[in-house]
Amino acid sequence: MSERAAPFYCPYCGDEDLRPSEEGSVRGEGAAWECRACSRAFRLKFLGLLSRGLSTAASPSSGDAS
Repeated sequence: MSERAAPFYCPYCGDEDLRPSEEGSVRGEGAAWECRACSRAFRLKFLGLLSRGLSTAASPSSGDAS
């Protein structure tokens, strides 16, 4: 996985006008991005992969009147 994966939209306003931040990123802290629409800066950091069992967790059935 690359250290600097590009986001598709701003997590705050949803706009797509994002630019890499001028602020230098330190390895392990995540990449810094700037949203030109809402003037916010944010970091993205990859935390890791989920366990395979977590993605297929059983949800309670709805409509089961016992």
